[in-house]
Amino acid sequence: MARVLVTGSADGLGQLAARLLVDDGHDVVLHARDDRRAGDALAGTPGARGVVVGDLSSIEQTRGVAEQANSVGPFDAVIHNAAVGYREPRRIVTEDGLAHVFAVNVLAPYLLTCLITPPQRLVYLSSGMHQGGDPDVGDLQWEARRWNGAQAYSDSKLFDLILAFAVARRWPHVLSNAVEPGWVPTKMGGRSAPDDLSKAPVTQVWLATGDDPAAIVTGQYFYHRRRRSTHPAANDHTAQEKLLAACAALTDTVLPSEEGAT
Repeated sequence: MARVLVTGSADGLGQLAARLLVDDGHDVVLHARDDRRAGDALAGTPGARGVVVGDLSSIEQTRGVAEQANSVGPFDAVIHNAAVGYREPRRIVTEDGLAHVFAVNVLAPYLLTCLITPPQRLVYLSSGMHQGGDPDVGDLQWEARRWNGAQAYSDSKLFDLILAFAVARRWPHVLSNAVEPGWVPTKMGGRSAPDDLSKAPVTQVWLATGDDPAAIVTGQYFYHRRRRSTHPAANDHTAQEKLLAACAALTDTVLPSEEGAT
């Protein structure tokens, strides 16, 4: 039995992954952005151990989520599932003055990775849209560019992949991988999404808990348990270091180093 934290698990893919984990007999902690959603999360996943609460668009609240997680951990795996989609029609600014998509999709998993006691396995949700992402960190908050929700989302999913691979390199004793769940009919994906929803949460659960040798790897990108090619920036150490430095500057929190890292 593994103890697993799943962020963004009040509904959607996070909830589906949490349910699979509970059904497999694992000890699951959920996450929701507020108390009302926390109730929804617990009701939607009977058998979960509990729920941590905090809005991941807020740096302060994200720190609170990490504190709560450490109080009920340590975890064997963390699935960084929480995200906002590509349909924001305008640039939404968070309480910290950041672009909402970047804050939730990129900065929150970075900060949680820094602050939660490192588990044995980390799984970050990316997207096939990452292939159209721009790895340039010069305008992360979309202050100089005209807002484009789809591009902001694509960028964020590329940054998630870069983060996953950076952690794999920096923390050689942690299995850190990324997943493309597919374009599935969730609240984010929309009703017309063509991929199979039942398959969408399987790979992240497999990477978080599976004993299949194919799952016991690091620095890889998967779609339905098969490795997929990535945007070249994902494996670019310079791109990785630029993203880590940018996130560290925004949060005043540096990703801890691990002995043996490169």
